[in-house]
Amino acid sequence: MTYVEDELNSQPECWTRAAAEAARHAAVLPTAGERVAIVGCGTSYFMAQSAAALREEAGRGETDAFAASEFPRGRAYDRVVALTRSGTTTEVLELLAELKGRARTVALTADPATPVMTTADDVVVLDFADERSVVQTRFATTALTLLRAHLGLHTDAVVADARAALAADLPGGLVERTQFTFLGRGWTVGLANEAGLKMREASLSWTEAYPAMEYRHGPISISTAGTATWMFGEAPDGLADQVRDTGATWVSGDLDPLAELVRAQRLAVAVAAARGLDPDRPRHLTRSVILAP
Repeated sequence: MTYVEDELNSQPECWTRAAAEAARHAAVLPTAGERVAIVGCGTSYFMAQSAAALREEAGRGETDAFAASEFPRGRAYDRVVALTRSGTTTEVLELLAELKGRARTVALTADPATPVMTTADDVVVLDFADERSVVQTRFATTALTLLRAHLGLHTDAVVADARAALAADLPGGLVERTQFTFLGRGWTVGLANEAGLKMREASLSWTEAYPAMEYRHGPISISTAGTATWMFGEAPDGLADQVRDTGATWVSGDLDPLAELVRAQRLAVAVAAARGLDPDRPRHLTRSVILAP
């Protein structure tokens, strides 16, 4: 078993622990009414998108998500939340240092022996979700689970769905598809983006991701019999039939959307195996991006 397989299989236990610890970290996480930005790079950026949408949907306050390198320096925030598995990502550390004294910052990380421990004002360490793999799975979803639980949006049903996602067979014929499109709405747009990234990283697949209502505005034109289109959450009326009319395979997201991401992670590993690739050694990637001065 690869590192990434072992780590993605451990997600139900990680989510349970994160949810149980959320109350302990409440004092450093955003409070209702604060103006908040959530930042990250790569996978962490997509988790930031989902977390920001969840917080706004819950009525807790204006919440934006940015790639750390694209943070708007002219905007004022009460608190900035940084997601960084390694605690060493250059763009995140530079932004946190720049925000010292301007906004309260909190970092969610997996490694307590890294520079982020002193660069951020507050730190939440999820070391039980750390990973050996380059391709992120459990840290990202565990960090999002912590933030969902902080908002009162996590239930035991989410963990049950994750277990179901690990136990059930993947939909037939998916591994043979040549192009994968992931769709989301609201907070699941970030999950769709992350599913596409997982497929690219682990299996070198041609993947795209869109807000579901945008799919009709051009992207559906690439759909063929070789396409799989996977919906995270409830689909817009009529979209599934329109996709099937192109000859593409439609995959409905019947589980909690975060559990659907687990299924997509499994698909990425399965496609990698079918293509003779090692998902623990993705091409041109390292566990953390550390830029030279």
